[in-house]
Amino acid sequence: MPRYRLTIEYDGTPFFGWQSQSGGEAVQDHLVEAIFKASGETVSLRGAGRTDSGVHALGQVAHFDSARQWDPYRLREALNFHLKPAPVAVLEAATAADDFDARFTATARHYLYRILNRRAPPALERNRVWWVGVPLEAGAMHEAAQALVGHHDFTTFRASACQANSPMRTLDRLDVSRVGGEIHVTASARSFLHNQVRSMVGSLKLVGDGKWTARDLRDALEARHRPACGPVAPASGLYLTRVDYPDGC
Repeated sequence: MPRYRLTIEYDGTPFFGWQSQSGGEAVQDHLVEAIFKASGETVSLRGAGRTDSGVHALGQVAHFDSARQWDPYRLREALNFHLKPAPVAVLEAATAADDFDARFTATARHYLYRILNRRAPPALERNRVWWVGVPLEAGAMHEAAQALVGHHDFTTFRASACQANSPMRTLDRLDVSRVGGEIHVTASARSFLHNQVRSMVGSLKLVGDGKWTARDLRDALEARHRPACGPVAPASGLYLTRVDYPDGC
């Protein structure tokens, strides 16, 4: 059976996350339904990242097997037709190797967190940013963030319901910068724990507004204790931007 790879963009606001739900209001459910409408097949669709309710994607990746031989262009067009009016779009469809797996073949996942840092609340970007009305010091946030880069026990920065077998992860990058009226936090790793990025951003916000120092953030990491984490940042500002795979995949 041919295997197909999809690159997907979505607004996570109306969905209960990526993972299929009994009520059918997950991103995965809408894609499976679109594939069924296009082909008559009920497929198993695997995504690269299980984004939570309200989290967005600019470059989610998923794969499925089909009994039908699709032209990638026609597959993309058919799925986008059947996805309407859901805020989900297939940006690219391609044939994939038989052993390609959107989740397990991935070598890195990249996230962006957007903080709208101005006094006025968002009008056009509602549900797409975290609005913080007090000034944040991006330089202090970036400097403190470097303590989290590397291989650590991230127990403090994972959800209590996280199902990962180990809290150990290697964070390859955690950068904070000011872009106009926004603070952007970019994070890269092979894999993340449940709520890890939002937990780190929430704690970095405390550094940015002067409530925590860089030492406080390091102490929180070293505590390996969930209550040591700052308030978790809301889902609205988080985007899965890209998933990397080995050359040729």
